[in-house]
Amino acid sequence: MTYFSTKTKIRVRYGETDQMGVVYHGNYAQYFEIARIDWLEKLGFSYKKMEEDGVMLPVVALSTNFKRSAFFDDELTITTSLKNAPTAKIEFEYELHNQQGELLTTGSTVLVFVSMKTKRPIKCPERMLEKIESSVK
Repeated sequence: MTYFSTKTKIRVRYGETDQMGVVYHGNYAQYFEIARIDWLEKLGFSYKKMEEDGVMLPVVALSTNFKRSAFFDDELTITTSLKNAPTAKIEFEYELHNQQGELLTTGSTVLVFVSMKTKRPIKCPERMLEKIESSVK
């Protein structure tokens, strides 16, 4: 079963690199976040609106596997894929390629749906689950 996936393009800024022009490893979490928010938007959801509706999605696990370096001014394509159907958690996998198509980094995140009112985990909102299920290939 293949779930909804997206491609997000970003360009490496100078401030994201070290003295050797290599992307600092801590920036990959932000790259994944940019791609994840783009994934939500392309599915038809606004993270801001989710929060206004009382749902947070904190990251509870992050994994990154570096294969090659990204450099200043590289155009990166991040493929974001849903790992499986969400429950109270939602899991994403990422592949990050440079403009030559070389695989630079893989990663994954696990987020939990949390009620802003109770600060307790909740199930994936029904509307989101329906959209995800209708996108399955």
